[in-house]
Amino acid sequence: MDRVLAASISGVTILGIAGEAHRLTDEERRRVVEAVVKNVAGRVPVVVGVGAPGTHLAAAFARMAREHGADAVMVAPPNGVKNLEAVAEYFHAVAEAARVPIVIQDEPVTTQVVMPAPFIARLCAELPQAPAVKLEEAPTLPKITRLRAALARPVAIFGGLGGVYFFEELSRGADGAMTGFPYPEALRAIHAHFVAGRREDARTLFHRWLPLIRYESQPGAVPGTSLAIRKEILRRRGWIASAYVRPPTPGLDPETLDELTEIQRSVGADAR
Repeated sequence: MDRVLAASISGVTILGIAGEAHRLTDEERRRVVEAVVKNVAGRVPVVVGVGAPGTHLAAAFARMAREHGADAVMVAPPNGVKNLEAVAEYFHAVAEAARVPIVIQDEPVTTQVVMPAPFIARLCAELPQAPAVKLEEAPTLPKITRLRAALARPVAIFGGLGGVYFFEELSRGADGAMTGFPYPEALRAIHAHFVAGRREDARTLFHRWLPLIRYESQPGAVPGTSLAIRKEILRRRGWIASAYVRPPTPGLDPETLDELTEIQRSVGADAR
């Protein structure tokens, strides 16, 4: 966490969908929240992912996060629920249990729940403690435009998806990115150029890092490949001690490790 904060990021999100939260026991989740909140020590806000298949479970995760000092929680819809009224009831119940600000996470690939922009705007109107949305329904760009037009009050919109469309999302009105790309200082610098009006500098820097962003975010039939690459980069940077991923995700093959080394060098990334 000290390494992350040294990158001058503006917040920390833990136990999100793209990590290994779904492979942790309840006690492990509690220990992660407790350790991160303790180490961050109020330097930036800590947001804890609490999405779950059931309302009572998500509410329990939210209460646990609040009791251990989380500044906010991130809530994704329950997997596979197609009835949007049931989804709305879920968000209301989790928000009531959390009693801290909530980030509404729109990620239909994993959850299989499509939340149209007017529905998300409705949730933001009904839940005043929802100051932000993490929008990850591809294509994200037109949805950012639709959501901005539908919102009745100021709400921050964050991109995700590994940062693959970060520059374009900023151009569409996103406020930042909430993603696990293992060079957060690069995203911070892109954002700083953009908000300062240095659009071409932001674009140039984004394109410099894009090969690694693309490679690190690769989808595929083998689950967890992107996470394994991400953890290997963090290991190489000295930010974590091991790149181990929990089964059934396999480790990286030698060819992938060689490709990663080559791409890191090509973008001028620190591969130590």
